[in-house]
Amino acid sequence: MMITYQTEGVEMPAINQSETTAWIKAVAATYGKRVGEIAYIFCSDEKILEVNRQYLQHDYYTDIITFDYCEGNRIAGDLFISLDTVRTNAEQFGAEYDTELHRVIIHGILHLCGINDKGPGEREIMEAAENKALGMRVS
Repeated sequence: MMITYQTEGVEMPAINQSETTAWIKAVAATYGKRVGEIAYIFCSDEKILEVNRQYLQHDYYTDIITFDYCEGNRIAGDLFISLDTVRTNAEQFGAEYDTELHRVIIHGILHLCGINDKGPGEREIMEAAENKALGMRVS
């Protein structure tokens, strides 16, 4: 079980990593999942655009890209998060940057737990799951 936090071209965000790791494990457990190898890579808009083009053939900025390496009930993956987009979205939604960052952090985990957000009605389910997970945060 390893959750790692790395940066590429940006400063590490001010998150409590041990608390965040405990929170992620608790949220995953509510879906009957165990946490395997998860790597968060905090990066810039430029980097996430590059990843989007290279691996997904998408030519746009996004807040998070989740690569899913799950096996059985153990979740694993690489999660690229653009801090630039998180900041932009926080301003746009009138949300606290810290809250928006944690929403995105858990969004990727919820994807790994099997929650989708592309189909009809799924966006609402994902948002409800995000809000529930945010309510489980210690701080």
